[in-house]
Amino acid sequence: MQLLRFFAIALVLGLTLAAPARAVTLLRDPDIEHALRQLGAPVLRAAGLNPDRVDIMVIDDASMNAFVVDAGSIFIHSGLILRMDNPEMLQSVIAHEAAHIANGHLMRRPINARNARNAAALGTALAAAAGIAAGSGEFAAGAAAGIQGAAMRSFFAHTRAEENAADTSGARFLNSAGIDLSGMVQVMDLFRGQESLSLSRQDAYARTHPLSRDRFRRVRALAQSQSRSVAPDPDARYWFARAKGKLSAFQRSPSWTLTRAGEHGYDDVRLMRQAIAHHRRADLSRALSDIDGAIARRPDDPYLHELRGQILMEGRQIKAAVNAYARAVNRSSNNALILGSYGRALLADGQVQKAAQFLESARSRDGRDARVLRDLAQAQARLGNNGQASVLTAERYAMQGRLKDAKIHAERASDLLPRGSAAWQRAQDVLNAAKLAEKREN
Repeated sequence: MQLLRFFAIALVLGLTLAAPARAVTLLRDPDIEHALRQLGAPVLRAAGLNPDRVDIMVIDDASMNAFVVDAGSIFIHSGLILRMDNPEMLQSVIAHEAAHIANGHLMRRPINARNARNAAALGTALAAAAGIAAGSGEFAAGAAAGIQGAAMRSFFAHTRAEENAADTSGARFLNSAGIDLSGMVQVMDLFRGQESLSLSRQDAYARTHPLSRDRFRRVRALAQSQSRSVAPDPDARYWFARAKGKLSAFQRSPSWTLTRAGEHGYDDVRLMRQAIAHHRRADLSRALSDIDGAIARRPDDPYLHELRGQILMEGRQIKAAVNAYARAVNRSSNNALILGSYGRALLADGQVQKAAQFLESARSRDGRDARVLRDLAQAQARLGNNGQASVLTAERYAMQGRLKDAKIHAERASDLLPRGSAAWQRAQDVLNAAKLAEKREN
């Protein structure tokens, strides 16, 4: 993707010449992640989970799938979000995955990435998940994750009992949160007939979530037994429009977006989508006009100011971008992705010391943004902190599945950093992951 808004983490599978690489990209966008958090919060609370401790993140993949690899993250493919027609459908996906967490299913699986917030752990866990979802040989995913093929085969081998339990619990969470269960039925309808296809032709969801006609019938029965009629939630409708609208504006062609910009019925969403379309056509004037129109309708919305900063940054208007990002930070001072964007603009403006402060603040809040790791490494190198630059580079390579390169920089960091320091320990995390992968390969 040529646009920089989606902070891509390329998680490469197939680390040997015997298997082709397959990249999995984690899309990091503060607006979309905030919208997903708003949609997921009532479901997660109903599941007994803390919405502030469960991230809902998007993987850039046109196939329809969703999965969990640890108790703190739910991953949803962009292709599945774009197929959703209403917030209830998306919330039912979140409820099902939350049920796997709440019901303790992860504890019974061979790969339980409890520390997937660690750069190396996230890279290997997502690489493993992607390999299984793709139906592509356990060898490639196993090489990336450093684990045996037998373990890989069972990573996402949910039993029917687990899937039925997740459906039942998910329905209960939705009902408790006052969300119509018809969305769950609509999601299941998307996958009808998948169980009769060969593995290579099945969608990723069908490979990772065993399907059956009995399961379809059970979900319909659960929806029909909902205890009360449920009115649509206007807030959920709005945040669904924001998430799907922005995602589609970046992933569909600008002409497609411009003909459908107002389909959700919200003026600010329409203007935001038009701004993205014009920006992708390199029409800076019209892009700014539209994003300013959206901001006029929601002046305190940090994500609109952040998007304005992106448009300016990619339009080479660096000082103006710094000011736009500063306004976003003033309205959301704890958002790691916004802090990272501000730090990136400051670095481009030559304010290296200040950039390092904001980039480090972003990294400490969320160490899974590869672009922050890259930018912070550049800032630390320019400040003469070569040990810090090396450990950050090692973490970035680990997230990309490039464990041999990660090992080189982690060893360099270990030699330069004070032994026992927090940064030195992060280097050891990367070294341990790299050595485990080497051991499995040999």
